[in-house]
Amino acid sequence: MIKRMLIMLILVGILLGGVFGFKFFVDGKVAAFMATMGSMPQTVSTTKATSTDWQTQLQAVGSLRASNGAELSLQLAGTVEEIDFQSGDVVEKGKILLRLRSDDDVAKLKALEAQAELAQITYDRDLRQFKAQAVSQQVVDTDAANLKNAQALAGQQRAIVDQKTLKAPFAGQLGIRQVDLGQYLPPGTAVVTLQALSPIYIDFLLPQQAMAQIKVGQKVTARVDAFPDRTFIGDISAINPKIELGTRNVQVRATLANDDHTLVPGMFAKVDIEVGKPQKHLTLPQTAIVYNAYGNLVYVVDESGQGQGPDGKPGLTVRQVFVETGATRGDQVAILKGIKDGDTIVSSGQMKLRNGAPVVVNNTVVPKDDAKTPRSIEP
Repeated sequence: MIKRMLIMLILVGILLGGVFGFKFFVDGKVAAFMATMGSMPQTVSTTKATSTDWQTQLQAVGSLRASNGAELSLQLAGTVEEIDFQSGDVVEKGKILLRLRSDDDVAKLKALEAQAELAQITYDRDLRQFKAQAVSQQVVDTDAANLKNAQALAGQQRAIVDQKTLKAPFAGQLGIRQVDLGQYLPPGTAVVTLQALSPIYIDFLLPQQAMAQIKVGQKVTARVDAFPDRTFIGDISAINPKIELGTRNVQVRATLANDDHTLVPGMFAKVDIEVGKPQKHLTLPQTAIVYNAYGNLVYVVDESGQGQGPDGKPGLTVRQVFVETGATRGDQVAILKGIKDGDTIVSSGQMKLRNGAPVVVNNTVVPKDDAKTPRSIEP
């Protein structure tokens, strides 16, 4: 019985030893594979930390509006008799655009003008007779009052006739015609929009802290989404002398040249205002920064001194360096502390890196590093 128990225990021990031995063998192979993977160089792109002239800017968003703009309409009702413009026409000030039917008003005007002429004749005749002492002063005074009344009535009717004609109040470009020939127009019906497009204004808001940094005549640069490759230069033409109580912002207006009528009212625009003198800052693409709750860091590329890379050059490794970032400008960010001029920094591929990891540099495709593309607002 004891012999059988010993044989069973020996067999169980052999079986368990085989199971655990196989597990240790598999774990060892996995660990060796992971160690091999960990030492494989990772492909990254790099950039050089360089010092550039950094122009501090205030950035804002605003809306374009015409230097003069109006929805044209008539004060009086009537039927459209004549239309003297086409949609989109460029017109001068005083150009007749539309006339309402005014035959009865013109006839009434002629009657009133005839009465005014008769009152003038009567006044002139009685004035001569008064000088000859043929009529009294009262007759002359009555004639003078009748003349003024007749002239006033004729002038009132002339104004009514004039109000049946729509004229351009200023030079500009017309919009799309909203009425048709023969249509009855109630008072105040919009006929067409007229916009003066050159120059054009851009209105935007800045925080009250910026009041000390801006002044009338200061240069501004504007960009609109419709023309992403163009910049429009202008200057500040007015600063509101009142701060808005709800937002503590100040309204600012800049004037932009718009001779080709590229910009139109209502467009959304981004505005950059240069303030202060340029300063030297180390800059990097924003993609080079790894943002963390415990601090922002970059990966600096160093020669490892161990072996050679695939291209025959000395092997490269990376090390983590915490940096202090400053303002952003386009695709760039200013680096205040942590690195020095000339350091090689990983600009993409950081997610697969760790401290001391070997890398291979491939800069055939690199992130954008353009200071002229506004992406964020300076603090």
